[in-house]
Amino acid sequence: MSEKVFYATAGMGKKVRGKALVAKDGFSARYDLDRKRGVFSRPEHKLAGENYLGRILVLDAAKGGVATAWMLYEMMSRDMMPAALVLNAVNPIMVQGAALAGATLISGFDCDITGAIPNGATVEIDPEGDRPCIRIVEA
Repeated sequence: MSEKVFYATAGMGKKVRGKALVAKDGFSARYDLDRKRGVFSRPEHKLAGENYLGRILVLDAAKGGVATAWMLYEMMSRDMMPAALVLNAVNPIMVQGAALAGATLISGFDCDITGAIPNGATVEIDPEGDRPCIRIVEA
């Protein structure tokens, strides 16, 4: 398979490689996660029951308010974070929370990234390149 690359309009954090956990659903650190067990816990979420630890989350849009910022930091301090966040759209609170936590985050694609990245694919995120991107290494 030839490598596929999707460029983002913004990114922060370090270069990360791992398995993608993908769904056409939003992301709230407060309402969607069991932050003690490391799983999606909201029954209505498309990833309900899935373990997010060490995975690269590829989701539609950031949800939630100010609690997200400190929750991401708290998750990082306990080593209970996903490896990275890849979102079609973010809000300022998610960006602030990711920055506070030192998390890798990229956002803003010219396609629906949840439809472009296969669930379970090995991907690499480079938020610090000339253009932030996510690359499918192995589908």
